[in-house]
Amino acid sequence: MSWQFAVSTLGMPGLPVREAARTAKSHHCTGLELRVHPDEEVHLGLSASAAKAVRTLLDGENLAVSCLAGYAKITSPGHDRPVVDELKALIDLAHRIGAPQIRVFPGGDGDARPRIAAVLDDLRSAGVRLLVETHDSHPTGAAALDLVAGFGAPELAAVLWDAVHPWRAGEPPAVTNERLGPYLGYFQVKDVAGRGTPTPVPPGEGVVPLHECGELLRSWSGWVSLEWEKAWYPELPPVDVPLRAAAAWFARYGQRPEKFTSLQK
Repeated sequence: MSWQFAVSTLGMPGLPVREAARTAKSHHCTGLELRVHPDEEVHLGLSASAAKAVRTLLDGENLAVSCLAGYAKITSPGHDRPVVDELKALIDLAHRIGAPQIRVFPGGDGDARPRIAAVLDDLRSAGVRLLVETHDSHPTGAAALDLVAGFGAPELAAVLWDAVHPWRAGEPPAVTNERLGPYLGYFQVKDVAGRGTPTPVPPGEGVVPLHECGELLRSWSGWVSLEWEKAWYPELPPVDVPLRAAAAWFARYGQRPEKFTSLQK
């Protein structure tokens, strides 16, 4: 089992990648989850030279891009073409910036199958995996799995387990973990103040059963990323506060380098 630790730039809205990288490294992250959004340095339509500059910068900081967090909605109502075009743009950006996977949302009751099928060859050629987050219309592991399992290719299309949404929807962590099986591609550690209160709090200060999640994931390998939703909740403390808590959680449950042992004392 081997975990790698990252932080999402969602918790650092508007911050240049260079500064986000410094924050990540100061908390012993080995990766950065890059939010792909018009308000951010990394966005769809980023020039080839700018994408290369981001990749060079992170390589120089010895940081990997754990994931590109995009906003394509693969089950949104309407025509397939706009969704497919957005997926292709995300895949191309991931390839140029060196990201191994892209995060997408469900987003409705549309049919995701033709949209994912249309980009399977792109994913394969680029060496990129599509991750459907447990979110909005498909908040549980079981629901998100239904969108990708039919392709039988977890190396190309899998699920991102957001710690909050399945649990808030009534799916216990043990059930989420069992149902996802080989389709678990990524884990976002996060916490909230209450089941009916979505306001984020630092990991371990809320009610999400993160202890159970950590125990269940001990035998799993992959990226664990802190998602701190400061872009949506500007009143939240700076990302350093939850990052310290996330690093301690990672140290407790993950396969950690020596620099984490002090967190156990």
